Amino acid sequence: MCVATAWLAGGFRNNSLKKNDQEDSVSGKQRSLGDVLQEFSQHRKVMETELHKVIVGQEDVIEQVFAAIFTKGHCLLEGVPGLAKTLMVSTIAKILDVNFKRIQFTPDLMPSDITGTNVLDEDEDGRRQFRFVEGPIFTNILLADEINRTPPKTQAALLQAMQEREITIGRTTYNLAPPFFTIATQNPIEQEGTYPLPEAQLDRFMFNIKVGYPTADDEEKILSASSRNEKQEVRKVLSAKAIVNLQKLVHSVAVSDYIIKYAARLVRSTRPKDELAPGFVKELVDWGAGPRAGQFLISGGKAMAAMEGRFSVGINDIKKVAMPVLRHRVSTNFQAQAEGMTTEDVIQKLLDEIPEPDVPKFEK
Repeated sequence: MCVATAWLAGGFRNNSLKKNDQEDSVSGKQRSLGDVLQEFSQHRKVMETELHKVIVGQEDVIEQVFAAIFTKGHCLLEGVPGLAKTLMVSTIAKILDVNFKRIQFTPDLMPSDITGTNVLDEDEDGRRQFRFVEGPIFTNILLADEINRTPPKTQAALLQAMQEREITIGRTTYNLAPPFFTIATQNPIEQEGTYPLPEAQLDRFMFNIKVGYPTADDEEKILSASSRNEKQEVRKVLSAKAIVNLQKLVHSVAVSDYIIKYAARLVRSTRPKDELAPGFVKELVDWGAGPRAGQFLISGGKAMAAMEGRFSVGINDIKKVAMPVLRHRVSTNFQAQAEGMTTEDVIQKLLDEIPEPDVPKFEK
């Protein structure tokens, strides 16, 4: 089944578009990839419109979360309390016709509280046998709220699920139904009673998304809406099957060698011991990003292109996702702190200074 044909079986929640899809399917007409991408772009705008019924502003954050969802990625939302991080995720779950579960991470949370556990049952004949009780990780969207409030042992319970989309309990491995993605939140300013995420755990997150304060106009809109105490209802846009087909569609977006060379150059330039690293990286960075960062740059670029209805990835798509992909994979040293240089400053300087690869010109 080609991507365009699979798209027809996706299960959209927009009735008019669904009717047209059925007519195309009955007539045997196979739409082009361009038509499918344009329709995807329109549905993405519908999702954004529905989300903005509840969430004011935060366009960049929403775009990055959507990009992660459509590329099977996981997100780490970081921001001070009260910026509607949890509300945003729960509203996205309402827009998507998928299962959603939320875990409030606490210091006493155990790994089995996330993955599930085997319990001993006794039947009417007195025979005993173990029965597996699924934990909240068996869902489509998992909200790990305040993930840095639980010890590393419990944080690590998510590792296998995030990387392999499966869970091993005892001698049995259970597959997680697609689509599965984790959206975690953490507060950067509270230090007491928190456990920083290990680097191995951080590297599983495709994006580290910084949720900032709203603008003055947006904050006035938030206060105005809350004072009216109106409850906004959102409608479902995509089914689980449609999301899986969308992920296949995004994966099919073309990426040229030109883009791959730029992404590889950008990632390698973050490593202070690499010959491609500029002088300021060797002075200010302890260690840089690994190959997984390059993979996520390409995947994120594909999502940005597809959400705009384009066939192929451009340099600007890579630059757009570079900050959320790299900010948790580059570690600055003491000298950078002494000079007031943050990780974001180093990445932005790299984006400004790294030249784009030369495109070979073909003679007529």
